[in-house]
Amino acid sequence: GLLPKLAKTGFKGDIYGTGATVDIAKIVMMDSAKIQEEDAEKKRRRHEKQGRTGPFPVAPLYTQEDVELIQSCMKSTRYDEPIDLGAGVVAYFNDVGHILGSSSVKIVVKHNGEETSVLFSGDVGRWNTPILRDPVLIEKADYVIVESTYGNRTHKDNDTISEALATIVNETRAAGGHVVVPSFAVERTQELLYRLNEMLAKGMIEKIPIFLDSPMAIRVTEVFERHPECFDNETMSLIRSGHHPCDLPGLTLSRSVDESKAINEVKEPAIIIAGSGMCTGGRIKHHLRNHISRPESTILFVGYQAVGTLGRIILEGEKEVRIHGENYAVKARIKKINGFSAHGDRNELLRWLSGLKNSPKRVFVTHGEPDAANAFAAFVKERKGWSSHVPTYGDEVVLENSTSDSG
Repeated sequence: GLLPKLAKTGFKGDIYGTGATVDIAKIVMMDSAKIQEEDAEKKRRRHEKQGRTGPFPVAPLYTQEDVELIQSCMKSTRYDEPIDLGAGVVAYFNDVGHILGSSSVKIVVKHNGEETSVLFSGDVGRWNTPILRDPVLIEKADYVIVESTYGNRTHKDNDTISEALATIVNETRAAGGHVVVPSFAVERTQELLYRLNEMLAKGMIEKIPIFLDSPMAIRVTEVFERHPECFDNETMSLIRSGHHPCDLPGLTLSRSVDESKAINEVKEPAIIIAGSGMCTGGRIKHHLRNHISRPESTILFVGYQAVGTLGRIILEGEKEVRIHGENYAVKARIKKINGFSAHGDRNELLRWLSGLKNSPKRVFVTHGEPDAANAFAAFVKERKGWSSHVPTYGDEVVLENSTSDSG
């Protein structure tokens, strides 16, 4: 998300990613730049209309031009293919089953005939979830940097997800409302379509209009079709039989602004899937404005909501929220299905770590809120007996080579 900022500083080095990651990154960054430019312009006009003056932060973080510059630096690589970074440093990407193209990254440094390896987990995915392959286990690393998004909790059984979703859809339909789903364009939307398709086939829900109101999610879904190397066996079998897992009856793809606005005219019960996933921007805000004060409608969260985001504020039970500069009473039903998370939970993170056949010199627990990170560091110590701790911003750590006696 911050790569285009490098273009402003003149960065011209190489940026490596799996083929799917590079394809998706280009879509995500361009969409982000466009939204930022539009939001900045809307805010500027609103301040002007309100007669507000002063140094307001109305400039976008980066522009579409910056994205175009950084795209020329991106290089595709395959899983488990060595990437020679020079000076004795080699990197390997391994499928971690989080989103399409996601990877753990193992860095191997050779110096004076000795070799030291550092394994970065990235976002660890889950086992036995639709579409994507399970995470690949890594057998050896001297040091590990591991995420901890859900390091202090466990997910519910995946089998309950469809049942919970069907209940929400059926109850909202009976009330005459809409199910509004803020959803991430990558992986979450595709899994949601997969499960809705499955539920329709099983008769768990009746056919209902479904609107995918996210140009980015639509483009990402098209990327899915180009990267079957990331799919699990079940999904590949579906594709070979002529059925793509994201195609389903009643689905309308809303690409243009006019098509998005037309959804407002739909009076019958429907499902609206739109980005952004944490309600920080994009078309979801317009749908929230239309439905968050309707008791018959449901706002359904199917992904993590970071502290401070509009999604988190709604989920925490605020009675009134501010959207596009105006206040709206929260009267819609607010629901969350945790099982949709693409992040591994505490036990799945430990399962990924347990692929190591050696005891790493140290495990650094990162990328999680303080409670989750600290809890998972303690969990690793308890279950594995490994040295693990939660670093803070600015910490410096000297990593000894693999044959050194000191840690």
